[in-house]
Amino acid sequence: MPRSLILRAVFFLALIGVWFLLHRAEIWDPTLFPSPLQVAATLWNSLRDGSLLLATAVSLRRILVGYAWSLLLGIVSGILLARVRWLEDTVGALVLGLQTLPSICWLPLALLWFGLNDNAILFVVVMGALLSITVAVQDGVKNIPPVYVRAALTMGTRPAAMYFQVLLPASLPAILTGAKLGWSFAWRSLMAGELLFVSLGLGHMLMMGRELADMSQVIAVMLVIVGLGLLVDRAIFGVLERLVRERWGLLRD
Repeated sequence: MPRSLILRAVFFLALIGVWFLLHRAEIWDPTLFPSPLQVAATLWNSLRDGSLLLATAVSLRRILVGYAWSLLLGIVSGILLARVRWLEDTVGALVLGLQTLPSICWLPLALLWFGLNDNAILFVVVMGALLSITVAVQDGVKNIPPVYVRAALTMGTRPAAMYFQVLLPASLPAILTGAKLGWSFAWRSLMAGELLFVSLGLGHMLMMGRELADMSQVIAVMLVIVGLGLLVDRAIFGVLERLVRERWGLLRD
């Protein structure tokens, strides 16, 4: 077994042990600070009755659709902002300004535009992730050494092909960083939308746990969200990062 996996396992087991000891010490009200066993029982019951699986499927569908649009639009807009000066001076300033808005600020606008439906939540997810991806891709393309572009032009690369043969490959590390940032912002935006808009999803389960004063359910759903984040990071972004580092000769022995 790899040493890193052993360290992670020991670390998380230690966290659970500290959690159990704090619960036994009764520093806080047990109804507000449930034990690991209570949270595990809540997780099992939610899995058994299917409510957790249904909520997870609904939330994953929303975030995958919203994130896909954010990634596509963010990469295209980031490259254009980095390469077209007048767009950087105009739209770029707007993007930087809008990025300071918390994603929850988009929800009232989305509800007025789209009504009480999934489109409103998808809009919040897209706006929450799009701007961070755009800024990251823009910075990555702008930081490409100019000699790459000049060398490509010298070798006869057409301006249209420059984007696919030079700019995109050279900015892959920045694009991947923007994709990871966008994924985290997409989750935050999704939870903001589902918490305030009554619908199926993990955010709705969090809200129901709060309404019922069921802290076990709140923590259980939070753990599911953390687990999904770690799974995606290791299974998708981790593999992509390794491929990019290998391509750029940045892998550590």
